[in-house]
Amino acid sequence: MSEEKKIIIDEDWKTQVEAEKETLAKEQSEQSEQAEAPAEPQDFPPASFEMLMTSLATEAMVSMGQMPNMGTGQVETNVPQARYAIDMLQVIEEKTKGNLTPGEQQAIESLLHQLRMMFVSVQQGQGGAPATPNAPESGGE
Repeated sequence: MSEEKKIIIDEDWKTQVEAEKETLAKEQSEQSEQAEAPAEPQDFPPASFEMLMTSLATEAMVSMGQMPNMGTGQVETNVPQARYAIDMLQVIEEKTKGNLTPGEQQAIESLLHQLRMMFVSVQQGQGGAPATPNAPESGGE
């Protein structure tokens, strides 16, 4: 009779080990799913006028080859894209005129001036040819 009890205890132990393995596998699966989950929106800085200006300015600078493309790590030049980003900042300046704080107004004016000077320098470095033949002159001063 004692041998039967030993088998029962042994079977209980095996069942318990299997249950623990399943629990561990589930926990590991959940952890890997959490690691693969996309970043939550709170990982981004708060949305603000300054962040909008910074985003467009960064796009313009990357397009002018002033900093590496964060996606590729390569320094690339795309003059039409740079002009577009600068023009977008100008549109924002025009559409927000009278609604900005003095600090915000000064920041966007200064940023646009710096980007336009950089744009002219990049254009001259490429032989002075315009970025696009029919582009409006709103992108440069």
